[in-house]
Amino acid sequence: MTPGTLIYVIGPSGCGKDSLMNYARSRCPGGEAAFAHRYITRAADAGGENHVALLPDEYQGRLDSGLFALAWDSHGCRYGVGAEIDQWMEAGLNVVVNGSRAYLPEAARRYPGMLPVLVTLDLDILRQRLILRGRETMDEIEARLDRAGAYSVSHPALVRLDNSGELSDGGRRLLELVRRRPARMRRAV
Repeated sequence: MTPGTLIYVIGPSGCGKDSLMNYARSRCPGGEAAFAHRYITRAADAGGENHVALLPDEYQGRLDSGLFALAWDSHGCRYGVGAEIDQWMEAGLNVVVNGSRAYLPEAARRYPGMLPVLVTLDLDILRQRLILRGRETMDEIEARLDRAGAYSVSHPALVRLDNSGELSDGGRRLLELVRRRPARMRRAV
């Protein structure tokens, strides 16, 4: 059996990664792909993505036990993607994860055959989405916008997905990528 591919979805906070992933997930039968939840040291009711909330000690214990395939710190939280994704890919499933732009080089080292998908959008639209989300002050939003505009992402297989329009437009594009038959890919240790 051909192993699946890691589809590593990245982009600035508020660009719609979770919405795009939920769109694709709702239209993708279980045998086609797996959508990984992240383990985050953030309250379960913090809004946004459906994640597994961990206390800092719980997170560290799982990290120390090797239970995360991917793990990084960002914006005052710790993020992990469970090692179960390796089993899912070995079973032939493409696996979709919400990743980190800053962690992309390490993720690419571990999964050289991965497909990084950079979600982009107009900065004015991003500003409005961040305001509507209501998680941050205007100063924090402006700082996020500055980072989003200045952040450079590079990878030879990078796919750019514009999410400035209707969710269904970007969602269909992500779904096409998720449904691609896996290329040969192994996790590097």
